[in-house]
Amino acid sequence: MSYYFTTILRDISFEDAIDRTKAALKDKGFGVLTEIDLKTTLKEKIDVDFYKYAILGACNPKLAYGVLQAEDKIGLMLPCNVIVQEKEEGVVEVSAIDPIASMAAVENHTLEETASKVKGLLSEVISGLK
Repeated sequence: MSYYFTTILRDISFEDAIDRTKAALKDKGFGVLTEIDLKTTLKEKIDVDFYKYAILGACNPKLAYGVLQAEDKIGLMLPCNVIVQEKEEGVVEVSAIDPIASMAAVENHTLEETASKVKGLLSEVISGLK
């Protein structure tokens, strides 16, 4: 079982890919709560040069509220992470977590319907970026 969805964008800047990803998430009801610039963080913390890599913490408030009502510790798995990475100039990979795979260890069947909805929405975000 794969634990993510992914797509490759070509002839786009890293910054434009982030903007497009945020807009696509917003269109599906997600907000970006956190944005981690891994390249800068690794340079500052351990003096390592790394390629452009951002982690976006995406949350759909209505769906998150529902799963928190069913499982109060599920916040450990929120928000849904989306990564944007540029290993070579002009080629950007965007990937999102598959919430069904990430919640496989949680033995609460009431979460399955919402996880399936989130999976569908995130899959649409990623496939719609092409």
